[in-house]
Amino acid sequence: MLEGLARVLAQDGEFEYLGAAGNLAEAMDAVREREPDVVLVDQSAGLKQTFQFISDAKSTRPRCYPILWVNELAEIDCFRALQLGARGILKKSAAIAAMRTCLRAVSQGEVWIENSLAGRSVSPLERRSAARLTPREKDIVQQVCGGLKNKEIAEALAITAGTVKVHLMHIFEKTGVKDRFELAVQGRRLLGSGRLPEAAPAEIQAEETFA
Repeated sequence: MLEGLARVLAQDGEFEYLGAAGNLAEAMDAVREREPDVVLVDQSAGLKQTFQFISDAKSTRPRCYPILWVNELAEIDCFRALQLGARGILKKSAAIAAMRTCLRAVSQGEVWIENSLAGRSVSPLERRSAARLTPREKDIVQQVCGGLKNKEIAEALAITAGTVKVHLMHIFEKTGVKDRFELAVQGRRLLGSGRLPEAAPAEIQAEETFA
């Protein structure tokens, strides 16, 4: 599977494939040495170990954007992955076009989750106007997209955690978003272009664990 991915990326020309690692420990060494922009992380080592890797990778290289590569993943685990620093969640059965879209979006600082995993229609958001959000509410959305919790958002914006909660209530009401998970997934749409941090041209590191 990884050989096929390498061929696709080589033909594409938009991404540089830096290689693969046999396990999470080797993948972490590669993150330190090769400094990739995007890391495609297989969940086969187990969710606990995979989530720890995502957290460690973001701490080691903040500009590295992990994409969790899964067969299936519960919504609560999708949100947990986002909280820990994942910027994308991609199914292994995804078409090549979807994979390219995911890699491109994540390398540009977006959060990307396949609709079949998110399990939600985005049409209500398309009927809501992002312009209704105040500048402070847009700041809150940006922080949620980065996986920050209320206390961390409060510290980053120099406000109280209670104020963050109030802003989130207003954001949910204005946009029709049901919770933080959907807010993180649809952050780019709500903020408009240019609000989330941009990444350098994408360099891809893949991690594959062999049983």
